[in-house]
Amino acid sequence: MKVTVTGGAGFIGSHVTNRLLEAGHEVLVIDNLSRGFKELVNPKAKFVEADLADQDKLTEVLKGQEAVIHLANYIVVPESVERPVEYAQNNVVNTVKLLEAMRASQVQKMIFSSSATVYGETKSLPIKESDPIGFANNPYGASKVSMEQFIATYQKNWGMDAIILRYFNPFGPNENHEPETHAIPNFVIHSLKKEPVPLYWKGEQVRDFIYVEDLAAAHVQALKLKGLQVLNVGTGQGTKVIDVVKKIFSIVGYEVPVNDLGPRAGDAPATYASAELIKQTLGWQSETSLEEGLKKTIAYFQSKISP
Repeated sequence: MKVTVTGGAGFIGSHVTNRLLEAGHEVLVIDNLSRGFKELVNPKAKFVEADLADQDKLTEVLKGQEAVIHLANYIVVPESVERPVEYAQNNVVNTVKLLEAMRASQVQKMIFSSSATVYGETKSLPIKESDPIGFANNPYGASKVSMEQFIATYQKNWGMDAIILRYFNPFGPNENHEPETHAIPNFVIHSLKKEPVPLYWKGEQVRDFIYVEDLAAAHVQALKLKGLQVLNVGTGQGTKVIDVVKKIFSIVGYEVPVNDLGPRAGDAPATYASAELIKQTLGWQSETSLEEGLKKTIAYFQSKISP
């Protein structure tokens, strides 16, 4: 299948591209490189530097493609709180432009990178796909809710296959954000540099940490789905953030101080997935344990950080 990956020069997009190529698909990566890295793009993929705001260019480059895996979103929760208009423009408006380009180019399948943030403050755990979408805790989450709604609208009105994957907390190699705000790479980098680890809420918040290679595999399997589908992508287990820090210390063989940063706007106290529906629908489940994933992630950052 001819598959386009928007944001394919980014953390998750680079892994998705690799998995698609391994499965024998022909891959086109579209990325404006504002937050991606050209060196992460597999040379076996075709690469086009383009911005999703350029609807005419998108329409041209998508001709002949069969599916789009859409990952080109801004994803930093604290930044979204500071710059909500930018998040609405980049995430929501540009997604609609992409959908219009797909419609004009007759591309009939989208797999969308959504987020557990769409559930807002949940009343019960684990979170199921049948749970209502709540009021988002931050503009990033609000943008994902809106993007899901637009994608579902295109499916209803124009028959486009729309597979919405709601990620929980991905981690792993190739996460090179600058500045880095996600928990695990921050913990690993500071630990390896023997600097104080930044920790919000004393690490008492609970998250579902999914290794990026497992997450990428779900996208490849989702290509076979039709119609409108909404699936959680998580391990089905919640882990306290402080316990992740302790595991990292155990793997590296020493501890560093913890920098208590207190509360942070936009955070939910606990989120973890019910992973039953995706197992039933795709036969997919996470295969990498938290400890194994952390070891691979630490090894990646060790290769990047000079001693």
